Amino acid sequence: MNISDSERIASVLKSIKYKKTSDMAEANLVVVTMCSVRQSAVDRVHGLAPKFKAIKKTKPNFKTILTGCILKKDRKIFLKSFDYVVDIKDINKIPEILNACKTKGTDNYLNIAPEHSSRFSANVPIMTGCNNFCAYCVVPYARDREISRSAKDIILEIKKLAKRGYKEIWLLGQNVNSYKDKDTNFPKLLKMVNNIPGNFWIRFTSSHPKDFSEELIDAMASCKKVTPYLNLPIQSGDDKVLRLMNRHYTVKDYKNKIKKLREKIPNIGLSTDIIVGFPGETKKQFKNTVKLFKDIKYDMAYINKYSTRAGTMASKLKDNISKEEKKNRENILTQALKQTALEHNKKLLGSKTTVLIDSKNKNNVWSGKNEQYKTVQVETNKNLLGKFIKVKITDAMVWALKGNLTNEK
Repeated sequence: MNISDSERIASVLKSIKYKKTSDMAEANLVVVTMCSVRQSAVDRVHGLAPKFKAIKKTKPNFKTILTGCILKKDRKIFLKSFDYVVDIKDINKIPEILNACKTKGTDNYLNIAPEHSSRFSANVPIMTGCNNFCAYCVVPYARDREISRSAKDIILEIKKLAKRGYKEIWLLGQNVNSYKDKDTNFPKLLKMVNNIPGNFWIRFTSSHPKDFSEELIDAMASCKKVTPYLNLPIQSGDDKVLRLMNRHYTVKDYKNKIKKLREKIPNIGLSTDIIVGFPGETKKQFKNTVKLFKDIKYDMAYINKYSTRAGTMASKLKDNISKEEKKNRENILTQALKQTALEHNKKLLGSKTTVLIDSKNKNNVWSGKNEQYKTVQVETNKNLLGKFIKVKITDAMVWALKGNLTNEK
């Protein structure tokens, strides 16, 4: 979501003649799009203050803006380091703030046409905000309640992207399952996007297990452009910890949804998010998470060590698990994940898969993601950037696959 927000900010700045630079020392203006989910991300923003101060000594007109996910209580603190702190919903007012011109255009920042950072993969927000109030998360406080974009605006934006040849569309939201515009819910929106002419993939994030419905599973299975990949964050494999996290589902609920997904979409790639060392998590409760990993057999998992985030419900709990123990639990889960990820990848040896190439290293090895969001590498002198290619898998590693380019399309 932060990338998408930054693309809209870039569009606003381009409208008043600002140009991008990769060197902060060369800049006249720095805009930071902040993430408030983890304290470490907030600390990194605070860490920019000395750099800003040094630049201002030689460039008195140097300006800084902070936007993104910002808690209201933190704004006064950040004004000590930034010239302006701007609510993400007010980024269309940046020209006026900088005295470049008066505010023009839409009042809804999501309707600002973005300056896309990629020529073939586009982020399209469908909603913003969150109503879930997970105990460890500040997003509902920083972004406020859920607001959905109109289906008409979303479809119009994606039609334009499809005409421009975009190959991958990411539908974004803090919880896309909650999307609602009149009679259009998220499964219906997926079908509407799927019906747009063009050769492109549809992906989406994030989904909350509590409202991941059978209707959505059916929509994923029936829509040919929706890729067989899903990130469904479990966060913990123990019911008591899930209750403390305020997640509103049980491990049994979650497993039933995974079972239905695999019945309807047998080739689906699954990833999850996990927090280890949540306040009070016992060794026995952690073992339940390890068991869940072995039962579900994920293709990928994003494992995070719990850290206290001021302003959340969990910050009132005692963070009573040591850094060493959190690291140990992270390592145990990573080892379990490596085993299942490699098992899944080995099953693909000799098969053919479609890959959207997104990068190349200095050794002419191109990389991209296949439909299941697995990294696939292929070596060739051809320019493959932003193209769909067919690859025959010859080597399976834990986190990636290697293969040979075929002549198929």
